[in-house]
Amino acid sequence: MTAIVDYGVGNLFSLESSFAAIGEQARVTSDPEIILAAERVILPGVGAFGDAAEKLRNTGLDRAVTAAAEAGKPLMGICLGMQLLFEKSFEYGEHAGLGLLKGVVRPIREILEETGADPERQLKIPQMGWNALRFCRDNPLLSGIREGDYVYFVHSYAATGCGNSLLADTEYGTYLTACVGQGNVFGCQFHPEKSGNVGLNILKSFCAMGGGAA
Repeated sequence: MTAIVDYGVGNLFSLESSFAAIGEQARVTSDPEIILAAERVILPGVGAFGDAAEKLRNTGLDRAVTAAAEAGKPLMGICLGMQLLFEKSFEYGEHAGLGLLKGVVRPIREILEETGADPERQLKIPQMGWNALRFCRDNPLLSGIREGDYVYFVHSYAATGCGNSLLADTEYGTYLTACVGQGNVFGCQFHPEKSGNVGLNILKSFCAMGGGAA
């Protein structure tokens, strides 16, 4: 069973429906015991990093998510949930993340300016819509899809300095982090639950991963 963490932020119904579509049991829960007993964990999230991090800590679910990861259970953050896995975010100030992955979250506009992206393109922020994946290294999470497959993004901030956890990126003026994974901790900046069969295949690959002891 996959636990979908409910801390008041996230597109929970679509995620639950996606797991049902691939024949996998998933449960939306805010109960730390259920999270720790699950085979794997999904950390969703939409909205602002600071607010989401505060809600996660105020509910105590940050400790449950971290404990699940430390127990070896496959953990995947989605969209803002992925960003929360990193050390910190500079979204409207500086906010601490869970620190499960190396890296910081920064504004896309700032990244574009630093990398000298062509200002004449006048890229819209947030990046919203379908974009292709470019693989950076092999990983079981991506085994069911192909490089160049399109997935659905909605974000104004992106993870940087990810090091060896970077699995795939996407071109938007420059290359932005799209998917990460290190050990049993994974993240998708895009929404698998909104990415058609490609997204469903990513969720299938995630479900094929074994979990650690509770």
